[in-house]
Amino acid sequence: MTEAFPIDAALLVRDMAVRARTAAAMLARAPSTQKAAALHAAAQTLREEGPAILAANSDDLARGRSAGLSDALLDRLLLNEARVEGIAAALEAVAGLQDPVGSVIDDTERPNGLKLSRVRVPLGVVGIIYESRPNVTADAGALALMAGNAVILRGGSEARASNRAIHDCLLAGLEAAGLPADAIQLVPVTDRAAVGAMLTAQGLIDVIIPRGGKGLVARVQEEARVPVLAHLDGINHLYIDGAADPAKALALAVNAKLRRTGVCGATETLLIDRAYGSPAPILAALADAGCELRATPEIRAIEPRAIVATDEDWDTEYLDAIVSVTFVDGVAGAVAHIAAHGSHHTDAIVTEDRNVAELFLADVDSAIVMWNASTQFADGGEFGLGAEIGISTGRLHARGPVALEGLTTYKWIVRGTGQIRP
Repeated sequence: MTEAFPIDAALLVRDMAVRARTAAAMLARAPSTQKAAALHAAAQTLREEGPAILAANSDDLARGRSAGLSDALLDRLLLNEARVEGIAAALEAVAGLQDPVGSVIDDTERPNGLKLSRVRVPLGVVGIIYESRPNVTADAGALALMAGNAVILRGGSEARASNRAIHDCLLAGLEAAGLPADAIQLVPVTDRAAVGAMLTAQGLIDVIIPRGGKGLVARVQEEARVPVLAHLDGINHLYIDGAADPAKALALAVNAKLRRTGVCGATETLLIDRAYGSPAPILAALADAGCELRATPEIRAIEPRAIVATDEDWDTEYLDAIVSVTFVDGVAGAVAHIAAHGSHHTDAIVTEDRNVAELFLADVDSAIVMWNASTQFADGGEFGLGAEIGISTGRLHARGPVALEGLTTYKWIVRGTGQIRP
């Protein structure tokens, strides 16, 4: 109910959503080539405007340090030449994906001659509420556009200069391709009331996708009157089975935890089979790399640098160089621990025993389940989706990395020859 918010925020969101609805109707009919042309033009503009984008990001980083942002959040916020190029390349990758709009999911013909088809159509107007990561501005805009949706982006105040600079490049791409600027809109204010107005914009915004910390996602899930695609926590597990290859186990444990600690695919809990013969080198490698181990007494007896784990540790997404560690009794013990403490995001097993691996893959109820691979691969780009608009741990509509197909729904098309129902 928008009257609960300041009238300027409510009117702002309503105006943006109405304009987005008009743009969405145009995008639903836009050919794939035109949408792809917009993304290629935006990618080229991103590269040309790289120095300006980095200057804007430098301002954001300075404000973030002054505000006391953690190293993990600063890493999420940071742009450099390689990351700007990665954003541009992601736009081009999305442009090269098969357009899902209009694709036929299946065809059937009834005994009475009616021909039925399920055809993919855009969701309509998508609202994205996100923190820190300026690349989300480009990824979300690109995926929504290619799937025929208009999008309203509300980035965090900590990345406002970076988001505006990237959004300007997206607008240049839309203009170059002859598509409406209202197809990709960035909320121009950082007032939290704008978030509340988006969450209650029933009939104006079709779905909300939050990307950010637990506090943001919890607020969205609690207050939203619009359908939500989200994950609350990324409490991800890496289970090292008794039949794991020691070299693989060590490399995967270090990479899954420490490659980038601030991403939602980072491992937060390491589970080790009591039957595994070489836990000490893995624990030492993590500690040597600066990772804080929070562990059970059995683990601390092997690695004295580990500190005592509390009950809270097994249910914590650290997003930092911290990992909780415990022994479990085989794959059944690992599955039971994950069922009790996991967040249905990403969980992995390291083993050379195919039967054990298949049991883990079947029994762990998470959006992404892996065998002999780092949990850091939990990313739409790594899945060949070009980019992702978020990862969903729910069971309805979309699960795992949400990309083009996840930003569509379908409608039934029925073709008859004059049939009437008896």
